[in-house]
Amino acid sequence: MRILLIEDDTVLGAALRDHVLAAGHAVDWMKRIDDARLALSGTSYELVLLDLGLPDGRGLDLLRELRLAGSQVPVIITTAQDQVAVRIEGLNAGADDYLVKPFDLAELSARIAAVARRYGGNPIPTVVSAGVAIDLASRTASLDGKLVSLTAREWAVLERLVSRRGAVVTKSEIEDSLYAFGAEIESNAVEVYVSHLRKKLGRTFVNTVRGLGYQVLQ
Repeated sequence: MRILLIEDDTVLGAALRDHVLAAGHAVDWMKRIDDARLALSGTSYELVLLDLGLPDGRGLDLLRELRLAGSQVPVIITTAQDQVAVRIEGLNAGADDYLVKPFDLAELSARIAAVARRYGGNPIPTVVSAGVAIDLASRTASLDGKLVSLTAREWAVLERLVSRRGAVVTKSEIEDSLYAFGAEIESNAVEVYVSHLRKKLGRTFVNTVRGLGYQVLQ
């Protein structure tokens, strides 16, 4: 998943970025609204983590801009402002969820996964296909009832494919969910991860649609 983190606190921002990266997501970290606005104009993000108090303005103003422009990108507000009125204002402005600092990083991961499932049209976290069971909530996979160990990057590729079951997902779409701005992309990285998934989950689980991309069948 490609995530935009908007947070001006360097210590907290680094902790959030590292945590989300460790989960296999790509993260672009911006500390100012102007930089975030520029990033949003040129990149299709699947989720935004938005602080409210930023050096050059209010995060809520950016959120309102997005919704007025028709953007449906999921937004989770992360802020130290815990007043009920502020929470209501954030949700009314179009936020999908709200976390008050300090919060547990495991809870953040759960909120990200829940919002992603809702927007992916898959609110039920368990997917079963061809003897493979994928639990999107606990981020676990099993084959014929036996747990399968996956790396963070392998899980990220699997999650992207499973969330769009039946559709063909292009190589560039998968790369976008794995790599942030400035990251060096190895030309065969996606092929390698797909190969690993086939070895662990069965050769027929991920289908190659020649010239187009990859697909997990319904």
